[in-house]
Amino acid sequence: MKQEEKCGVIQAIAERSSTRGYTQQALTEEELNVLIRAGLQAPTAANKQEVHITVVSGTDPILAEIHTAMTGGGQTPHNFYYEAPTVMILSADAGFKWSALDAGIAVENIALAAHGLGLGSLIIGCIRDVMLGEKKEYFAQKLKFPEGYEFEIAVALGHKGTSKEPHTFDEANNVSRI
Repeated sequence: MKQEEKCGVIQAIAERSSTRGYTQQALTEEELNVLIRAGLQAPTAANKQEVHITVVSGTDPILAEIHTAMTGGGQTPHNFYYEAPTVMILSADAGFKWSALDAGIAVENIALAAHGLGLGSLIIGCIRDVMLGEKKEYFAQKLKFPEGYEFEIAVALGHKGTSKEPHTFDEANNVSRI
């Protein structure tokens, strides 16, 4: 047995892929709690624990506002979260230089936990310009970011309505060994 076949985490990393289609089945409170804990259990620089998670229902009007701001009101085949029933928006201390990295670690924990629960996820960065743009304070208030916090990253979550193979990679081009 190969080393990676012995470890469920390694298997989850290899199997997980971005989900761009969900059923409308809501996540249970238990599923949400597992995902929130996974995000909060992520390590942070200097153990600052500055990452904040805002859980948003996929039907909440604030998501439509973000989407409209992102697209300029233009029509798109899907919204930025592919109609997922839940979106978690991670914010962090705007003055802490490691916040983006810490939020990235937290969102990966959430995505891997979702995979472990048989759920789909899509890590979202495409709304960054809107979230940090002219309506930054408005969105921060609506999404209940703590004082001095700003958007870092988001993740769509739900039961998979579509599936796709995990991405491939070319280790020879992506890794240097010294």
